Amino acid sequence: MKRKKTAFAVTLCMAAFLMACGRDGEIGEGDSVVYCLNEEQTGLVKVACELPGGQTLELAQAVLEELGTPAEDIEYVNPIPEEVKVQNCELTGGILEVDFSEEYLDVGNIREKLMRAAVVQSLVRIDGINAVSFTVDGNPLTDGKGVPVGLMNDDDFVENTGSSPSAYQTDTITLYFANESGDRLVEQQTDVRYSSNISKDKLIVEKLMQGPSETGVYPTINPDTNLLSVTTKDKICYVNFDSTFLTGAYDILPELTVYSIVDSLVEGTGATRVQITINGETNASYMETVDLSQPLEADMDLVAAEEENE
Repeated sequence: MKRKKTAFAVTLCMAAFLMACGRDGEIGEGDSVVYCLNEEQTGLVKVACELPGGQTLELAQAVLEELGTPAEDIEYVNPIPEEVKVQNCELTGGILEVDFSEEYLDVGNIREKLMRAAVVQSLVRIDGINAVSFTVDGNPLTDGKGVPVGLMNDDDFVENTGSSPSAYQTDTITLYFANESGDRLVEQQTDVRYSSNISKDKLIVEKLMQGPSETGVYPTINPDTNLLSVTTKDKICYVNFDSTFLTGAYDILPELTVYSIVDSLVEGTGATRVQITINGETNASYMETVDLSQPLEADMDLVAAEEENE
């Protein structure tokens, strides 16, 4: 990923000018909130924060500055340690890339995970930010095995609400795949058992990418596609793929690939529309046929009638 070398020091001045963010333990209806660490540094707490007006990037910069400012209240701790500096902040499409100083790598494992959860969940609450990526001195953040952490949103973190992060739940979801002739979608009911730390919208997309589990129906999404993020805001589900998605791998109508995703998500979640993005950008069309620039509603006219499946 190419990254502009915009000095964060310049944007800090702007953020300081805009900043009027006083944190308060009391959260009222309609208040903006950020996430901080609890006093024991074992979990997260929501803290009311009065944010200034401004563009998406300006708000993100203000939030990051606030998260690195030592808390006056002893009941919570600022997520970003004082020695860790935010060097750069850049918004591309709906993806915010935050670059930290090398001191980030010295943060202990548990504190780092809490810090990451607090920062990401605070930032994705801002309209216009669908996912966040971390870099350290310009290099992608990796986990303990050296695997890039990649894009993150609030679906990647489980709030401490008393339920175990390792708890599992079962459900039946409806997925739409292609028929044999590749000109209609076919409904498939699938029983799933999944961890509580994965959102249902993300689960649906991942199951579509895995392909059908029954014979007589066929996959719709290029198997080499990488899913970057899935998040839902204001009843719009944002599904972000890499550019491989735009390359069809099967002899089916292009509309089937797009609407297998849209119809499955609208059927199985609270979303009413689906916005498919490519690397965070909406200025794309699938196979030069289906316009992806706007959120799409379900199209059940593409679904084969039951008698056609018999």
